[in-house]
Amino acid sequence: MPTPALDALDSSGIAYRIIRHDPVRSLAEAAKARGVAPADVVKTMVVRRGAGDYVFVLVPGDRAISWPKLRAHLGVSRLSLPDASVARQVTGYERGTITPLGATTAWPVIADERVLAREITLGAGEHGVAVAVLAADVLAVLSATVADVTDPEDEA
Repeated sequence: MPTPALDALDSSGIAYRIIRHDPVRSLAEAAKARGVAPADVVKTMVVRRGAGDYVFVLVPGDRAISWPKLRAHLGVSRLSLPDASVARQVTGYERGTITPLGATTAWPVIADERVLAREITLGAGEHGVAVAVLAADVLAVLSATVADVTDPEDEA
């Protein structure tokens, strides 16, 4: 069944493959269900930069946002994660399915530099559906900025 994310990928012309899996409760379960390493499960975080101003941050599964690095990159002193209802309102997706692909607003995308030069999996806008895609292709389509904005999960 099409989703806005899959429609956006189809419109982009880049190659991807759909991965469907049963519900998962953790990133480790998602990696296992997708047949990839945890680092290749890329989490999409929506981050509030200011009133009515958000960015998507693409984070490898074995890492977490480094708030000091992200604030420095964006040149701001304060960032926050919106609650689930606001996240849905500003992206069109419920938490756990958020992706910059086909979002209701094309917020800027910042990808951690560690996603480059590999195939990654991203959520496709609904639970149990992901896409495998070359990072370089999807980052180009999203006009993503690439930067060092994460730390290892256990240091975050």
